[in-house]
Amino acid sequence: MSGPETELDETSTPVAKVKLELPDDDQKQQGLRRIFRQYPRGGSAAAGLLLAVVIIGGGLFVRNSLAWESTDDAQVNGHIMPLSARINGYVAEVPVIEGQLVHAGDVLVTIDPKDYKIAVEQAQATFADSQASATSSRFNVPITSVTTKSTLDSAETAVVNAEAGFQGAEQNFESAKAVLEQTEANAARSDADLLRYEQLVAKEDISRQQYDQAVAAAKANRSGVLSAGASVQAAEQAVRQSQGKLSQARADLRSAETAPQQVSMTRAKADAADAQARERKAQLDQAELNLSYTVVRSPVTGIIGKKTVEVGQNVGIGQELVEVVPLDDVWITANFKETQLAHMRPGQPVEIKVDAYGRTWKAHVTNLGAGAGSVFSLLPPENATGNYVKVVQRVPVRIDFDRTSDRNSGADFNVEGLLKPGLSVEPEVRVR
Repeated sequence: MSGPETELDETSTPVAKVKLELPDDDQKQQGLRRIFRQYPRGGSAAAGLLLAVVIIGGGLFVRNSLAWESTDDAQVNGHIMPLSARINGYVAEVPVIEGQLVHAGDVLVTIDPKDYKIAVEQAQATFADSQASATSSRFNVPITSVTTKSTLDSAETAVVNAEAGFQGAEQNFESAKAVLEQTEANAARSDADLLRYEQLVAKEDISRQQYDQAVAAAKANRSGVLSAGASVQAAEQAVRQSQGKLSQARADLRSAETAPQQVSMTRAKADAADAQARERKAQLDQAELNLSYTVVRSPVTGIIGKKTVEVGQNVGIGQELVEVVPLDDVWITANFKETQLAHMRPGQPVEIKVDAYGRTWKAHVTNLGAGAGSVFSLLPPENATGNYVKVVQRVPVRIDFDRTSDRNSGADFNVEGLLKPGLSVEPEVRVR
């Protein structure tokens, strides 16, 4: 070891420049003792400085030990999403393996879609047919409305005409009866005259010519009676016919007056056709939905956990196929002693050290759990039985990762997929 070198400055104060080259600790200690002996003032200052450093360091250590709470009874937790089949079918393809990283929307399992494609085509044809029927039924509503209105108007007109015809027939019948009565009266008079003329012609009080005229008049009047009788019968028949037409017209009118009901019935048929079309559309939607179920996709970005399906396997509804562990939905469950919770509150910052990687993640306390872990165990303790032993309980504290950190940002704090459920961690919570 080389000795100290001294120089004088402008105030003639000695300044020591010491150059140490110590190969081991013993030589260093000897050199320091020699310096302290040669420069007692410098040694006292160094000792004071060392003492101050020790005091400050000890204070900081005590402060930090009181400001932080930590535990090694903690692990990463996360959701495990079991994906199951929603249809029955034959497994055609399984393009993933356990432990593989998949992204949202990636195909995990494919079920043979042939049967479901046929079902979709059948549903499409049925829906098209029912839709055409519904369209036709809707068109029939205004047509029926116009037709029934026109029929009603025609029926009312027909009734009016039939009533007029019936009245005219009755008048003709009465006229024919009057003519018959007149001709009968004329015939009776001519017959009486003929009897008188027969007596007179026998006495030759009148000429034979007058008698012949009386005979002709009597024959003509009797013929007129027959003709008038026939007219009366024809008029009576016309009355019956016009009465029948009037009855038919009134019946047609009553039928035509049901136009609102006919329109309502047509509209009800149209509504029924629309309902059937909607039912067929629902069946088509279900068939298309079942077809979409033939492809099982990952709902999230994560890692394939357990795979229980293979190509060629027949699966049923509800059968579990694969499990996906999301990467962006993990948290820490830290079991702190109850004596560590006095100053712990939600929102406090946390530093998470993951044993597997030696890295630190930023996080924060979310909640302090609903109770000690022992009360949620399969066999919770019964302290009232008399076998009571006081044991410091542990309370599960949920800690969520911050969405931003020194290495991760935004929602991709676990973009590398390092944080997986079950990994051991050591969280340190800043409580002061």
